[in-house]
Amino acid sequence: MKGARLIYLPLGGAGEVGMNAYVYGYGPEGRERLILVDCGVSFGDMASTPGVELILPDLTWLAERASRIEAIFITHAHEDHIGALPWLWPRLKAPVHARRFTAHIGRLKFEEAGLPREAIQVVEARPATVVAGPFRVGFLPVAHSLPESAALVIDTPAGRVLHTADFKLDPSPVIGDPWDPAAWAAVAGEIAPARVRAMVCDSTNVLVEHPGRSETAIAPAIAALVASREGLVVATTFASNVARLKTLAEAAAASGRAVCLLGRAMKRMVQAATETGLLAGFPPTVTPEEAAAMPRHRLMLLATGSQGERRAAVAQFARGRYLGLSLAEGDLVLFSSKTIPGNERDVLRLVNAFSEMGVDVVDEQAGAYHISGHANRPDLATVQDLVRPAMVIPMHGEHRHLRAHARMAQGRGFASEIVANGMMAEIAGEAPEIVEYIEAGRLYLDGSVLVGAADGVMRDRIRMALNGVVLVTIIIDEDGAPLGEAWVETLGLPGRGRGGGPLAEALEAELARVLERAGRGTLADDDKLDEAMRRVVRQVAMEEIGKKPEVTVVVSRLMAE
Repeated sequence: MKGARLIYLPLGGAGEVGMNAYVYGYGPEGRERLILVDCGVSFGDMASTPGVELILPDLTWLAERASRIEAIFITHAHEDHIGALPWLWPRLKAPVHARRFTAHIGRLKFEEAGLPREAIQVVEARPATVVAGPFRVGFLPVAHSLPESAALVIDTPAGRVLHTADFKLDPSPVIGDPWDPAAWAAVAGEIAPARVRAMVCDSTNVLVEHPGRSETAIAPAIAALVASREGLVVATTFASNVARLKTLAEAAAASGRAVCLLGRAMKRMVQAATETGLLAGFPPTVTPEEAAAMPRHRLMLLATGSQGERRAAVAQFARGRYLGLSLAEGDLVLFSSKTIPGNERDVLRLVNAFSEMGVDVVDEQAGAYHISGHANRPDLATVQDLVRPAMVIPMHGEHRHLRAHARMAQGRGFASEIVANGMMAEIAGEAPEIVEYIEAGRLYLDGSVLVGAADGVMRDRIRMALNGVVLVTIIIDEDGAPLGEAWVETLGLPGRGRGGGPLAEALEAELARVLERAGRGTLADDDKLDEAMRRVVRQVAMEEIGKKPEVTVVVSRLMAE
């Protein structure tokens, strides 16, 4: 097509871990036909997003071009790749394509959201393909930390793109597809002498210098640890890591322990893997009620909450009890997972709480009880050598990961460029070329409502948390004079100031003096009165407690009958 271009635009996931959303487009500038790869979430924290459960990519740019979207492709069922789909799909309304297990999880989410199940279509692995406008897309099976993950082989009139998604080089992943080097080599070989135009590649573990290991490598260590314990064992990992759950459950069964699944997400994943035929031979489980009546040394709990999530099962145990079960001195909690950057404080809080209870905690210990689902630096080099793309574009990682990955690729003779969220790259040439910058913001799920970063909700909430709140109420009578004195209520502030007296009384006393001096013009103008009240409250608070709180002034005016 004359004047056509092939573009790549990350709107989430490039410059951060999580919230993956990648747009590809082909066609004349400004009229490209588009596809979206993945639609995921990340998770809030009390420091930067207090009260927020989920953070979603702001797909406004894409929604404004919804008539040009050919399809949505979901590479796998991790929340950071599929979790935003039920929230954002109504704005896009494009057909969704995924492999069987991923489609199953997506359909469950759509059912809960009241969306049509049939919008998500099941696609078999290559050589099957989906034709979406100028794109022909095939799902290339990859090993990862949950079943039926896939890279995408995206064919366009401008050449082939390989979008790796999340992957690792695991020849025996317990559940799911093994690493198949011949299949990856075929991605390049079947179009030779042409080269794969671009490999858009996972960067999560680019800083890890040793080759990755197989999921089967940790099974003996887990089995030995569980067998060595005399008390109750609680193990936690990502709920989606069905292979790890099977490894843990088999270790429990080998040591004569019954298995109890705790946490809705974990139960859902095991059920989904069983219903789709991917999980067979999972040891029998008992209910929490049955578990509560069993001897502790005959029980293993598989619980959600490996990242310190406050409402998950492990956090509930750290606070006391969960579903009639509790931990005691000498019990064990095994974190068979890696702590995602940013969650360290939450996990450490749980570890210390268990320590106070006399409960032993064991973590990944340099890989003894956890294997990552992402390719390490030597593994990335292996894939580069198999595919030999014209260019390597790092994605899925913090900026430091993208930078290290780009440098690595360049050092090995591949064109590369950092393409972070909001950067549109033309990838039809010999190297990525940044051609445009897009506003790539965030949406916050606050309760049941999505709010934008520009709405100021998070900013105001953080300011209230940092500085406290003062509510000032004043009544103005029919003649425009104060009816009594103003009164204040404080939230999140010390009760007494430096003077030793109640803070509220100090504020009210100064407000009374301001009202005495206020002229009729100020008393008649709500804005001027608000400004005067606000200024004096912040001034007095600064003198008394060293803080300038957020101030709300309520002016009530009595009307003449």
